[in-house]
Amino acid sequence: MENKKEMKVKLLDCTIRDGGYLNNWRFEKRFVREVFRSLSKAGVDYFEIGFKGTEKFFNKESFGLWRFSEEKDIAEVCSGIRGPLITVMADYGKIELADIIPKSESVVTMVRLAAHKDKIKSAMSFLAKIKAKGYETSIQAMGYSCYSEKERREFAKILENFEIDYAYVADSYGSIFPDQMEQILEPLLQLKNNVKIGFHPHNNLQMAFANTIKAIWCGVDIVDGSIFGMGRGAGNLPTEIILAYLNDKMPDKFNVIPVLNCIDKYFINMKKQIGWGYQLPYMLSGIFQCHPSYSKKLINFKEFTMEDIWRALESIKGKNFPGFSEELLDNIISQGIAGEPSYHETTEKPDQFLKVKTEEKSFNVSYLDSHKKSTFLVLGNGPTLKQYQTEIQAFIDKYNPIVLAANYLGGLFIPHYHAFCNKRRFIDYVDTTHKSSKLLIGQYITDGIIKEYTQRDYEYIYYVDSLSNFGIVNGIIQCNCRTVSVLLMGLAVVMGAEKIFAVGMDGYLNTDSQGNLLFYNEVDEKKDRDIIIDMHKWNNKFIGQINEYLLNLGKEGIDILTPTSYTQFYKGIKNYI
Repeated sequence: MENKKEMKVKLLDCTIRDGGYLNNWRFEKRFVREVFRSLSKAGVDYFEIGFKGTEKFFNKESFGLWRFSEEKDIAEVCSGIRGPLITVMADYGKIELADIIPKSESVVTMVRLAAHKDKIKSAMSFLAKIKAKGYETSIQAMGYSCYSEKERREFAKILENFEIDYAYVADSYGSIFPDQMEQILEPLLQLKNNVKIGFHPHNNLQMAFANTIKAIWCGVDIVDGSIFGMGRGAGNLPTEIILAYLNDKMPDKFNVIPVLNCIDKYFINMKKQIGWGYQLPYMLSGIFQCHPSYSKKLINFKEFTMEDIWRALESIKGKNFPGFSEELLDNIISQGIAGEPSYHETTEKPDQFLKVKTEEKSFNVSYLDSHKKSTFLVLGNGPTLKQYQTEIQAFIDKYNPIVLAANYLGGLFIPHYHAFCNKRRFIDYVDTTHKSSKLLIGQYITDGIIKEYTQRDYEYIYYVDSLSNFGIVNGIIQCNCRTVSVLLMGLAVVMGAEKIFAVGMDGYLNTDSQGNLLFYNEVDEKKDRDIIIDMHKWNNKFIGQINEYLLNLGKEGIDILTPTSYTQFYKGIKNYI
């Protein structure tokens, strides 16, 4: 039977505040006013118009009005409309008490303060000072689904010592399921003081509506939504859906029609332009109760299968780290977790696999010094590989080098060796390789995967999966060289190269007129700018180290013959043909 509190529940709309993540809070005043008007007619109780902030923490040139929500702008938008009570939000640690004027001088009714669990106690003390200025106050417990039972009860005890109006459970990663709601809310619903309980859902797992209904049945006092679910990533509970539900239960208070009209007028086109809603990275962040930047970055690397990413996120979940840590992600990648064999394919534990592959006493690198004093040509996959196809073939015909290539070649050339170290690209392109080319496979692509996709003979490329300095010990390359094309330069050294040339090694800072990094169209080719710069930095480092290694052996260095952003190694191909 439904809890009677359902008939008294309040509704807060945070469209402008939460939706502002998508456009840096650059909403026109006329639009904000129309949203406010529709919510007023719909019977919504609170309207969160934006964040509160100052130039000390945020550059005003980088954000729109509603990242700062100044009094004059709020008053202009809301004047003459008898509507919901106005709310603003602030992130604890990014606001000062002086940023909040006395309530007697403000049209704002409530200030909500968001804080992670390690900052809750100090955030509550700060919030008490805001309440002393005359405002209703609310604490938003971010990442609450990651709280242990002990931490939930500790949070409840903290709440008993402060006089605030609302305490919110924020399902920050959209990771809660309905059958968990009662247990999650129970310590807060048992509070003896007058703190009201709220629920702020996210829709990563498409559970926002179901979880909100369950929260209402459990007895929460207020729930949040945003029109058309507008919000970063997977978005929020759509205000119109909860309004339709409450409209049926309390027709004398709520009316969904004005919000539907607003959606028809503004939000359908806006969603096409900006985009939000269900997305794979946010689904994964919900499953593993972690910040979505982990899954987004792992996917954007374009190097890992979904199984690899799943396993990496399992490890991140186990760390129970609040927010996002670039260092934690780098550590997990460098330890090889995302590149190790599936548990279904090996009985070895992941942290043992590297040691087994690289330290066996009977280890034999069959290709060690297999082409002594030879000239090698490494084929990268940059756009210049196709642009200079004629010149490259002329070079091959003239000098007869040992040709090493990787990934997709599209029939442009027939290499002596064709290599894959990226499991995704092996699966996608191994069937396009020329039958006369010897297959070389990165040692972390397992036998089971290889045999599933090809019946060809192959050899493993042996290297240590780390970002340590380039070196060779018993034929084993002592780093992963970051990309397969650079690894092939190291492999050429192992094979006994006297001189190494490269083409199609454009560098991650060079793109063609369409912004492509590869000569062929790959659906998921484009990477985040930060990743591109990072890849370029590592490649530049390792090419330099391989070049130095060759010179120290008394051999010639590396020449890249087609235009490249690794400029110190560039020597035009016309010098040779």
